[in-house]
Amino acid sequence: MDQEQLRALLDQVRSGATGVDQAIERMRHLPFEDIGFAKVDHHRALRHGIPEVVFGLGKTPDHISAIAAALLARANNVLITRATPEAAARLKREHPEAEHFPISGVVRVWRDRTLHGKGTIAVVCAGTSDLPVAEEAQITAETMGNQVELIADIGVAGIHRLMHNRDRLAAARVVIVCAGMEGALPSVVGGMVAAPVIAVPTSIGYGASFQGLAALLGMLNSCASNVTVVNIDNGFGAAYSASLINRL
Repeated sequence: MDQEQLRALLDQVRSGATGVDQAIERMRHLPFEDIGFAKVDHHRALRHGIPEVVFGLGKTPDHISAIAAALLARANNVLITRATPEAAARLKREHPEAEHFPISGVVRVWRDRTLHGKGTIAVVCAGTSDLPVAEEAQITAETMGNQVELIADIGVAGIHRLMHNRDRLAAARVVIVCAGMEGALPSVVGGMVAAPVIAVPTSIGYGASFQGLAALLGMLNSCASNVTVVNIDNGFGAAYSASLINRL
């Protein structure tokens, strides 16, 4: 339940359209619902403006199914990241409107497509190998009510591709940049735009990239002052922060 839903419920009680007992029943699981193996946070949207998101990795299809059902009973949108193909197939059987994005492993039910962001979030990736992380960021930001533009494969090895997209980057209110190898792209983008740049190091690269550690350290040492950094492969975290910025 988010602020708009709670306000509507209270208005219905005030007008007499909904009884007090009915309202209490609808609010019974605030702030969370204990389903045994998980405590589903129905209060998250009231606190943060964005509902709880399910991290699918390590959870069984049974667990993901039950958590998603509990969330969908009281929310319009549900997002599951890093879902296995088996969990995704089950969710699609149980919720026909569910979408599965196999590249990133994201599953979403996207009933309420209201735009809450005040501008565009650009999601950029250096190479095609970074697309799983970029797609996770893209789908997350879309589901959280933002207009999103994906710009793929514009890494610094072919910097003319980056310059070709300069106007699109400059028009964004927030830019998410996903890159592996040496992680140079966020610094270059940061030097080109006035918007906040959220850098996502990816675990892509040859041996000495250390599964994204080289990119992480390079991004943390960026000389572009508008660049901040999230953890390796954390496209979700970048999109969540970008969504909050875009709502300001």
